[in-house]
Amino acid sequence: MARLLGGLVSLGIAAAIAGTAAAQDARDAGDAGLTLGTGSSAVTSSDGPAVSLDTVSVTATRNPIAAFEYPGMVTVIGREQIETRQPSSMDDVLKWVPNVEFTGGPRRTGEVPSIRGFSGPDVVVTLDGARQNFNSGHDGRFFVDPTLLREVEVLRGPASSLYGSGGLGGVIALRTVRPDDYLDAGETAGVTVGGGYQSVNNEYREVVTGYAKPTENVGFLASVTKLDSGSIELGDGSKLDRTDDDVISGLAKAGWDFAEHHRLEASFQRFQNNAQEPNNAQGAGGDNLVDKDIVSDTWRLGYDYSDPSNDLVDLDAVAYYTDTSIEELRLDSAGAGPVGEILERDVDTVGLRVDNRSRIRLSDDANLTLTYGSEAYQDTQDSSANGGPRPSVPDAETNLIGLFAQGELRLAEPLGVLPGDLLVIPGVRFDRYSSSSDVAVNNQDQAVSPRIGVSYLPTDWSLLFANYGTAFRAPTINELYTSGVHFRIPVGAGVTNRFVPNPDLKPQRTRTVEVGGGVDFDDVVTPHDRLQVKATHFRTQGEDFIDLQVNQPAPFAGCNPFIPGDCNGTTRPVNIADASLWGNELEASYETRRIRLQLGLSTIDGENEATGEPLGVLTPPQLTTDAALKLPEIESIVGWRMLAADEFDNVSDPANEREGYAVHDLYFAWTPGGDVLDGLRVDLGVDNVFDKSYTRVFTGAQEPGRNFKGFVRYSLNF
Repeated sequence: MARLLGGLVSLGIAAAIAGTAAAQDARDAGDAGLTLGTGSSAVTSSDGPAVSLDTVSVTATRNPIAAFEYPGMVTVIGREQIETRQPSSMDDVLKWVPNVEFTGGPRRTGEVPSIRGFSGPDVVVTLDGARQNFNSGHDGRFFVDPTLLREVEVLRGPASSLYGSGGLGGVIALRTVRPDDYLDAGETAGVTVGGGYQSVNNEYREVVTGYAKPTENVGFLASVTKLDSGSIELGDGSKLDRTDDDVISGLAKAGWDFAEHHRLEASFQRFQNNAQEPNNAQGAGGDNLVDKDIVSDTWRLGYDYSDPSNDLVDLDAVAYYTDTSIEELRLDSAGAGPVGEILERDVDTVGLRVDNRSRIRLSDDANLTLTYGSEAYQDTQDSSANGGPRPSVPDAETNLIGLFAQGELRLAEPLGVLPGDLLVIPGVRFDRYSSSSDVAVNNQDQAVSPRIGVSYLPTDWSLLFANYGTAFRAPTINELYTSGVHFRIPVGAGVTNRFVPNPDLKPQRTRTVEVGGGVDFDDVVTPHDRLQVKATHFRTQGEDFIDLQVNQPAPFAGCNPFIPGDCNGTTRPVNIADASLWGNELEASYETRRIRLQLGLSTIDGENEATGEPLGVLTPPQLTTDAALKLPEIESIVGWRMLAADEFDNVSDPANEREGYAVHDLYFAWTPGGDVLDGLRVDLGVDNVFDKSYTRVFTGAQEPGRNFKGFVRYSLNF
């Protein structure tokens, strides 16, 4: 299967670059493009030529750009597709994106995303522009209920030229709902109520959302979600116990166009989960049980100035404060502390970002957009164990400030001899950071992150692109300053492994080269259908990769556990001099008024160049499909999804090998109209239809088994 998937990706890249010999007439000016990764609405009208709208990315360049034309890979997941997936966690939203993988097991509090082999702090996560910088060894990164999201954008590849530290793997941008997502023309207020259930963990969810636009210049929204879930049924018939979640999530948002072309928007988002689970939420066991109280608040104030007649000023600014706290009460003595011990961790992020766009018409055939700005933020971590010091979670602080600039030069018939359009996007960012703690000396450094991307569209249906980008990631305060006990093994006199701080860590740095192409056709088989394919190959060279080096003698083999201290070990973050990661991605969509087909392919590999050992969050070759049949006669859509992965043996430890698997889902959505049922939406689905027993990479627990689920919502607008 690995050769098959690798061959399909290579074939897709070659086809995308070479194009096709078939003739293609110019597209109707009124036709809209096929959405890669967003899907169509459940009900498709028979009027008009378009089957869906073009996907527009605002994360890839901080400036609206067609995702297909961007010199790289970016996927936008719209609200319709989020609702169809009935997500319980962010894994349900993102696992279909090529080279995006979730590790840490099925508990929502342990899910951690990776992009192209990079994970944790190597991936930038934002919520309405506010950075979500919480990182922990065994806790998740997402503290938001998916029902609050209107859009998720995933930029894959180096992003430090715009986003600074952490942009090695890419960016996951989450955007929450607005009043306009619920109100149609002429409506000024309304309420939406919904409820859902899924069987695999006996999960109940209730949502209430109110919204209003009393005038064109003012809008309000408030939403509350309540969720309760229990033990997770696995594909082999067993249960993953100690997975009780009691979640309350809310969003309040207000927008005000207070003057012509000026807008203010304020929002507050809270995620609160009272969970009873192991201290390590990513494990399969039920020992070391804690009562875990998670609270994450994000306060945001945004300002926009956008005057269509002013080409030089298009200003966007956001100030934010994120506070994530986790308090754990030990319920047994199976961990590193006594029953009743209270562990606390609090991470605060205060940030400000300001950027502007200036658009310059150089000639009839040349247009330039300059995007430039600054960003600064501060992360502060505080912790305690029973009110005293907690060495494994050091009190520390990181400050970062960055300046960035980017150009987008679009040329028609470049050089006067080449057909089509040329898009050139150079960019550079300068960052300076410093981290401090009472544990050890300060760590500080600076980085310059240049990149350049080029897209060439020789015809209105073909694309060639290439990009080169550098990225960096500053060492986290946990990597620099963590000490104390990592784990204990209850054998003999007792075996203890302890963290060793490393305040001399250097930042990770990468250089990535990427080439690819795509095709975009209308009227391929039937009138107004659309086929879109985009594929890429990337190679990343890394320096000073930060790796957690665990030195633990094996009891009875390398040491005598009955001699106190003889088998003790250490865990220390270290820099690896040289590393390589490489892979392929392909996304394809075909859509008509009756069907929608989507396909994704991905491969990833990586190694420590000094030792040849595998390096990074590597995954097996994967294939995803989504096939849907539109039934406008009954205002419905029915579909089938599949995620297939090859066997995985590219590991240093045989225990990390995984068998291949294929998991199938079914879904159905109904949005009836008419005076009586207008505003009603019903979503039904079955995940893992065949109850497949499987385990993903870098995860100790199996994945959920067959899951029957449904969600019903009703909107009453005025």
